[in-house]
Amino acid sequence: MTVAEWCVFGTLMLYLLTIAAAKWTAIGRFDNSNPRDPAFYDDPIRARALGAHQNGIEAFPFFAVAVLLAEFRLGPLRLIDELAVLFLIVRIAYVFTYLGNRPTLRSILWTIGFAINVAIFFLPAIRGYLTA
Repeated sequence: MTVAEWCVFGTLMLYLLTIAAAKWTAIGRFDNSNPRDPAFYDDPIRARALGAHQNGIEAFPFFAVAVLLAEFRLGPLRLIDELAVLFLIVRIAYVFTYLGNRPTLRSILWTIGFAINVAIFFLPAIRGYLTA
């Protein structure tokens, strides 16, 4: 497996762990028989964890498709790997800014992450213009 493919897995785990941590830290307050109870998310930190989790679900498909398409269409593997690692780092920082209630920085990180995805997606199209 390539580094970028491991980053796809890491991005998946990140959005799962984001909400799992909120549930684990609320021992006694989380009812697993009613996991989507809106009252559980009345707490501001848990609400932000849910938001970060949902955004991770939204961001994941484009990232996974961009990586796989770039690899299948023979984009420059080293650059794909580097951008995928950068995307994962940006997503980790995004989760922390979401949990820390830093909306402006969070939006900046989201935009950077999206730009990285676009770059990965178009790497096969521009590979002829890149120097080795």
